Amino acid sequence: MKQYETVELTFHGPIFEGRCVDIDFNAAFSGNGQEQNVKGFYAGNGIYQVRFLPKSAGTYTYRLTGCIEEEGSLEIEPADAGRHGMVKAQGEHFCYEDGTPFYPFGTTVYALIHQPEELVDQTMDSLSKAPFNKLRFCVFPKSYDYNYNEPALYAFEKDAEGNWDVGRPCFAFWDELEKRIRELDRMGIQADLILFHPYDRWGFDSLTQKENLAYLDYAIRRLSAFPNIWWSLANEYDVSGKKLEDWEEIEAFVAEHDPWHHLLSCHNCFPIWDASRKNITHLSIQTKAFWNLAKLRETYHKPVVLDECCYEGNLPMYWGSISGHEMARRFWRAVAMGTYCTHGETFLDPGQDILWWAKGGCLKGESPARIAFLRQILESLPGPLEAIPPQIEGARNVASMPKEQQEEIFSHCEPIFRNVVTAVSRMSEQEMQDFLAAECYYQGHCKEDCYLYYYDTRTCAEDTITLPENGMYRVEVIDTWNMTRETVYERKNGRITITLPGREDMAVLAVRIED
Repeated sequence: MKQYETVELTFHGPIFEGRCVDIDFNAAFSGNGQEQNVKGFYAGNGIYQVRFLPKSAGTYTYRLTGCIEEEGSLEIEPADAGRHGMVKAQGEHFCYEDGTPFYPFGTTVYALIHQPEELVDQTMDSLSKAPFNKLRFCVFPKSYDYNYNEPALYAFEKDAEGNWDVGRPCFAFWDELEKRIRELDRMGIQADLILFHPYDRWGFDSLTQKENLAYLDYAIRRLSAFPNIWWSLANEYDVSGKKLEDWEEIEAFVAEHDPWHHLLSCHNCFPIWDASRKNITHLSIQTKAFWNLAKLRETYHKPVVLDECCYEGNLPMYWGSISGHEMARRFWRAVAMGTYCTHGETFLDPGQDILWWAKGGCLKGESPARIAFLRQILESLPGPLEAIPPQIEGARNVASMPKEQQEEIFSHCEPIFRNVVTAVSRMSEQEMQDFLAAECYYQGHCKEDCYLYYYDTRTCAEDTITLPENGMYRVEVIDTWNMTRETVYERKNGRITITLPGREDMAVLAVRIED
């Protein structure tokens, strides 16, 4: 048993009859400054289990009460190399418990665990070779275009009338779900588990709130000790039949009952979930307004993950037919602004009806290789990026200053800047947003340690950037599509002009090499 890994205690007792989702089975773990109360669960066939996630190595004691009463101790060894603990939100970015930065490069396979075993195995094999370190998928099956197959297992059994009996879990289903979560963990992939969604023909979206909470209680008892779990309350919560107060109660319930307080978000279709709520750790959003990503991060002071930005594919629908070029660009746009993006793929598979975004299988697109290239670059930087505000934002700041302060600034600027400030001071908030949407610059920095300029669809022949003069920088021109890096300056600072090839998908990266 090791630090940052799930410890599982298993006991044999009487075969439980009737409602077993909320059995009286509790455990108190203590040691190394960690005090943790955990609920156990019934796993079927007379098996009772309780799970614990140790944060440090050493000796822990435990005391079980309720339907199993026992005391004992555990010896926890130090974490294996490469094990860093749970991912947490730290300010506007993510890191593991030991402080190692985590940059989410996700993908989506909504109905992963509702496919035949051979297909799930194929998907896992594809993931093992892909650049993704986060996977979004659902607990409940999904009924939607290109996804109408009937699963072999469901989360619950049915009663004599054919209705779902939330009090009687389908243990084979939960065993299979756990098997895949553990498999993802071994691959270093976070399981961004979607707890509810509206695309349903089985009745899961219309359970009573009492049934919803009973299901959540059982899910949390079984899954919360896995280090790679993220809770996503919903995919597109706002088109579900649930009321806002239902969602708020669900959010509070998950936050209160999860002993380890995993990352928690709620994904939208239209209005973004209120990320100022204390239980929400980060924004999981659907939007095409890339110009607004940095603003969201600055507004909520939490990490922003664009978990749905359309899919690389060839479907007739708009959302499923962007090119590999465009998918790769969306990742670069998000990352340059200090936020993160999630991949999806929707290529028609004649005769098989297997789309990655719905069922998994094999990746076919051109973007994953480019996403891997970007991930390698980002993880090599001194730290996470923050957006460099476009000049117009600087003008708005000046416009709001006292006149004397403006005059001081104007004395150091070109005369035209005064006219820019005057124009900006007359803009409404909507006008400002419209302007930025049309004139967005994708550029970020990590303090004075590095600067990234992403040119997107611009075809510049050159650009001039200004680097701090109190250090030296290595400057590279990056072709983000052809995945090449060319060093154009080994040691440079101050104002420099860089020659560019005049084509799309280029970037410039300047990394400090000495003070």
